Amino acid sequence: MEKKLTESIEDYIETIYLEDKKNGKGVRITDVASKLNVSKASANDAVRKLKTLGHVEQERYGQIFLTESGEKLAIKVYEKHRFIAEFLVKALDVSIENAQKDACGIEHIISDETFQKIKLFLKNTKNNED
Repeated sequence: MEKKLTESIEDYIETIYLEDKKNGKGVRITDVASKLNVSKASANDAVRKLKTLGHVEQERYGQIFLTESGEKLAIKVYEKHRFIAEFLVKALDVSIENAQKDACGIEHIISDETFQKIKLFLKNTKNNED
């Protein structure tokens, strides 16, 4: 059974994924720290944990890259964030800013069942709009 990662570690892996998508050349530890508003030491600790778990690779003082397992996990976390935010905006008329903030917290605790229902709801809503 896969060990549940902490919210913080999920935030790190999602940030690495999104930053790497921008340039495709890996991510610097300073960029991760800046995006998450944490110290470089905290970011280093988290990256070290992600390396131990096999989710990232990093040469000494070099760029950070997601491994295949890390990318799969990051996509899963990001997908939850994206769909939850969209649901909050479309179904509940929450502002985009608040939906983004709330999705960041909800993405870590939502059950698979509830998440699948949100995806289905959004798919059905989109189909009805067409």
